[in-house]
Amino acid sequence: MVTFKVGADEWEERKDGAGRSYFVKRDMSGHDVSTYTDPRGPAHAVDTTHAAGAEAPDAVSSVQHPFSIKGRVVVKRLLEAGKAMIGQEVVVGGWVKTGRKQGKDTFAFLEVNDGSSMENAQLMVTAETYDITKLVAVGTSVICKGEVVEPPEGAKQAVEVKVSEVLYVGLCDPSKYPISKGYMTLEKLREHMTFRSRTNACQAVFRVRNALARATHQFFQERGFLYLHAPIITSHDCEGAGEMFGVTTLLAKAEADAALPRPSPEDLAVHEGRVAKGEASVAELKAAEKPDNKKIKKEEKNLEKTRAALRDVRCQMAAVGGLPRDPDSGQIDFSKDFFSRPSYLSVSGQLDAEIYACAMTSVYTFGPTFRAEDSHTTRHLAEFWMIEPEIAFCDLQGDMTCAEQYVQYCCKHVLETCRPEMEFFVEKVDKQAIKRLETVASTPFVRLSYTEACELLIEHSKEKKVKFKETVTWGIDLGSEHERYLAEKVFKGPVILYDYPKEIKAFYMRLNDDGKTVAAMDVLVPGVGELIGGSQREEREDVLTQRIEEMKLPLDQYSWYLDLRRFGTVPHAGFGLGFERLVLFTTGMENIRDVIPFPRFPGKIL
Repeated sequence: MVTFKVGADEWEERKDGAGRSYFVKRDMSGHDVSTYTDPRGPAHAVDTTHAAGAEAPDAVSSVQHPFSIKGRVVVKRLLEAGKAMIGQEVVVGGWVKTGRKQGKDTFAFLEVNDGSSMENAQLMVTAETYDITKLVAVGTSVICKGEVVEPPEGAKQAVEVKVSEVLYVGLCDPSKYPISKGYMTLEKLREHMTFRSRTNACQAVFRVRNALARATHQFFQERGFLYLHAPIITSHDCEGAGEMFGVTTLLAKAEADAALPRPSPEDLAVHEGRVAKGEASVAELKAAEKPDNKKIKKEEKNLEKTRAALRDVRCQMAAVGGLPRDPDSGQIDFSKDFFSRPSYLSVSGQLDAEIYACAMTSVYTFGPTFRAEDSHTTRHLAEFWMIEPEIAFCDLQGDMTCAEQYVQYCCKHVLETCRPEMEFFVEKVDKQAIKRLETVASTPFVRLSYTEACELLIEHSKEKKVKFKETVTWGIDLGSEHERYLAEKVFKGPVILYDYPKEIKAFYMRLNDDGKTVAAMDVLVPGVGELIGGSQREEREDVLTQRIEEMKLPLDQYSWYLDLRRFGTVPHAGFGLGFERLVLFTTGMENIRDVIPFPRFPGKIL
């Protein structure tokens, strides 16, 4: 094991199962941060352990997958190693992207991809080695052993593999396989969720998505944040919009309960008579000249059971379709449900993150959230992922700085690690994709107040520089057209708006001294508009209580949230970023359904 320093950081070089070097340092929070990229730069990308006297791994083991059968090499590593691999025997596995028979069907070229790279590995198989008719169909899976050789002159690949043995074949009937060799629209691919992950576009998106997820964890972990797993099932509505998926076990037994005989009016009368008799008995014992407390307690217990039985009878009679209902209000009786109260899939982990931020200072969530919004737009999903940092001892200025640095960090990471994918998006999807990332990564974010933004938009409208569908007036919730105009036309780069009218923002945002605005902020970027929404949280109990009441939210459901303000309250701030919007912004894809592995939207679930 070799140790060295880069700046103030002390690194260790270690070996993985395949003998490849990777580098480890300890971050601010005491966790290991590892990378396969030598932190000393390309000049040091050599086997320093071997230089110290240890045995170096051979060329093949350096490109092998550490856990695959037959010692399979990773296509990306094989192609990156290039001509250095010529003469080596390797095992390649993947799915056939294209296959063509040549030389009067005496041999075939297979373009094989294992999902690790934009480029395919080219395999040459002779008819003597295997029945090439079974190999050339798109979608066929293969594991082949062969020698790495130089390709024919003029070939685009640096190397190819001359197959000596076909170890495995997963046949694919081209007449039934839904993914064709030619162009397929993204809309059409959504109809084939099982196989769209084998297409170039989907794989490129997924690798970028993976890079952004890794960058997210790296950014926060390197800055001392702790990763919090926020609950998916909750009893509160963070946004107050009410568009939440209910979680209940009542429906599972409703059909069976509906088939049960319902109590008759005579049954009700019997139970009412028992309650009346019990009440009279208790009253009589209490009115005695020398009350027997032991007997009274016993009778009161019996009366309590009798009343519960009467309530059950009334609930059964009030039930509709097997669902228990309150006999007085007619509402569903959730006290009979699993959690004994209404429960939902969470729309945000923010309120939960505040609990831990107010104890451990800096935390972030990164997980699925849900919204039952009946929307079919290109920007909405029923299930989506949210990144939500919360920072104690932080105000709106610190919150904006954190958001700016996070977005820039992600842009730089993708440009450094996903260049082939980004070049694919420039060619096939959005010609400005790389330029947009470079601009955001290197440009300080403009900061201006919501009021200043409205004044600017109104001025541009009066000067006929732009015509909006919705007229801008102070107090409106700025739409995508307004946000994108600011980011794309006015400032030509990222913008942070702050201090929004309190009427259009959530109850938990800190009320400013003017009494009209809250310490909220939105990050706007070219191509998408709003990417991040955040705020300084309201830390004053009396003000927060007033805001909850103004929003007509049930105060009792937020008593635990108010407790954070009653016991050791502290200024704190945070923001939320829809991860799919970040992927949209990065790739230039137009529909959010194409940047999440399994999109959930009205009428569609795999």
